[in-house]
Parts: sequence; structure tokens; C-alpha cells
Amino acid sequence: MSAVSDRLPTFPWDRLEPYKKTAAAHPDGIVDLSVGTPVDPVPELIQKALIDAADSPGYPTVWGTPAMRDAITGWLERRLGAREVTHRHVLPVVGSKELVAWLPTQLGLGPGDRVAYPRLAYPTYEVGARLARAAYEVYDDPRDLDPEGLRLLWLNTPSNPTGRVLGKDELTGIVAWARAHGVLLVSDECYLELGWEADPVSVLHPEVNGGSYDGILAVHSLSKRSNLAGYRAAFVAGDPAVLGPLLQIRKHGGMMTSAPTQAAVVAALGDDAHVQEQRERYAARRTALRAALLGHGFRIEHSEASLYLWSTRDEPCWDTVAHLADLGILVAPGDFYGPAGANFVRVALTATDERVAAAVARLR
Repeated sequence: MSAVSDRLPTFPWDRLEPYKKTAAAHPDGIVDLSVGTPVDPVPELIQKALIDAADSPGYPTVWGTPAMRDAITGWLERRLGAREVTHRHVLPVVGSKELVAWLPTQLGLGPGDRVAYPRLAYPTYEVGARLARAAYEVYDDPRDLDPEGLRLLWLNTPSNPTGRVLGKDELTGIVAWARAHGVLLVSDECYLELGWEADPVSVLHPEVNGGSYDGILAVHSLSKRSNLAGYRAAFVAGDPAVLGPLLQIRKHGGMMTSAPTQAAVVAALGDDAHVQEQRERYAARRTALRAALLGHGFRIEHSEASLYLWSTRDEPCWDTVAHLADLGILVAPGDFYGPAGANFVRVALTATDERVAAAVARLR
């Protein structure tokens, strides 16, 4: 076991524990804005679908039910503008983090192969490369990378942690570059429905990919848009030549979404009203927290989408974490996402209205 665990970095969130204790000691309790975990109820129509499918004694299929695949393809066309999406273009996964962590291994990457991801990024991109024993590197613009040996290129738009959105022209150029060099491009788009000052676009859009899914995948999750983090419901869509072998590998590994969860996904993807209601909640929290942070002397960069405010007081991030912990507010230090975040903190919008109001009052 140590041979595998030794490949991995120290789990970053453990370093926050002392600051969490400080924040929890506040007379009015902690306001935890560190982890982007949903706190609002699962919509009733999704709960009902889950309950109605509770009597599911048999094994679910890795590829999902036809109804689930129909729901995914329909959503991709309706929401993302994708065209001519068939069941061969989609694959359910057990939460998007599982896919990110194991995709390099499932693609057969190893020593001598390279994986690249944004300079400020979700730590699991690096973890996935480490698990596969592949080399990994960061970029500002992926088109500046040496394509030799580069097998997997991660995009993340809207970004976690910065909320930055890659525009249509930039995405189109990156897709063309990856194809020209035979690099598989995987776009993590889990926050795509949470654009505030930008309208995020998918690599599955025909104006980005030229009407072809060759060499591209997009990863989507229901955790944030439908409050289903506890359900582990996500999917990947794109090139059937990549997804077909992945499906066979995942069948052997038993990587299947539970049958009740599959039913819940059908309900969730078929309803847009609950997504708009959740967006409105997050928009109100974002407006209140953004104003309070700016009034407290913070500067906010990017953050035009996603569930975070990428904030700085132009000081080491751990000094900011300590300062806010003294106010009973817990945030994530920017260096969790790479050395380039050393002077930033990530402030999540995922707290109840009451806790957000408490944070705003303390910041004032």
C-alpha cells in the first residue's frame, strides 16, 4: 500500500484543521466557506425519483439505463448546443472526482507520458497523473506546451478555484492545437451552468469543435447545479473512440452508478426550474459576500463564474486564512491549488443564507 500512497501529495485539507478550530470557537459559531459542498436541499422531484427507484435489487449497468443516456444526450443538446449526440457519445461516472483521479490510469498512461493542467487548478489533476506514474506539468496557455509525449490535456472552464471562463475563440484555438498534435483534450466543465459575468461555452459546442467530437471529452457533474454531491452523479461526453474502451475498462472494474441514483439523474437533467432556483440562491450569496469582501479590503480576480470568489489582501494566503479564522470564517488557502495562489484565498458561496449573513456582518 505504501508504494501507492507514497506517490500522492499530502492531503491538503488536513492543514486547515487548526484554523477550523479557531473559527469554530467564535461565539456565533463557524462560517465554513472553505469547501464547495452544497448545503441546500435536494429538489423534491429528484428525491422522489430516487425513492421510487429504491427497490432495485439487481446490479446496475456501468453504461446506465437507456433512460439515463437519453437524459444526458438530451441535456447536452438542449443546454450546451451539442449536435448529433448518441448513446455512444456519453458515459456515466461515479462522481467527477473519481473520473479525474483515475482517467490517466484507465487511458493506459504511465512513465514517459505527460499530463498537463492549468497553473491554478483542482489538485486531483495532479493526483491522477501521479497514480498513473505519468509526468505532469502546469500551463498558462496550453498552446505553449511541448506536445512531444503529451497525452492528456486538462482544461477547466469555469475554473476551480479562480472562476475564470475560457472564451469561445480561445477554446476553438486550443481544440485545434490539441488535434493537430494528437493530444486528448478533456474539459472539466462542472461549473458551466454557474456563469455570472460570463456565459461559459462547452468544447462540445459545434462552433468550438467544428461539428466533430474527435479527440475531445467534456466532464459534467450534478453535484453543484442540482445539490447532488451526496449522490455521486456525473458523466463524461465526447469522442466515442475514447469512451468505448473506457466503458469496457469500467465494466471490468465495476465502476457503476447505483440504480436509484441513475433514476435521480434522469429527473434532474429533465428539469431546468430547480437549476434556476439554485442559481438565484448562489447569485444572492455571491452579491452579499463580494460586497463584504471588497469593503473589508480584499481584491477579487476573475470569479466571473463558478461557486467561488478568488480573493486577496496581497499577503501570504495563510495570513489571510488566520485573519478570517479569528472572525469565525474559514476559507481555503490559495496554495492548495498551486504555488501561483500563494497570495489568494478561495471563498465558497456554499453556505446557508443565515451563515452568509453572519459572515457579511463580521466582515463589516
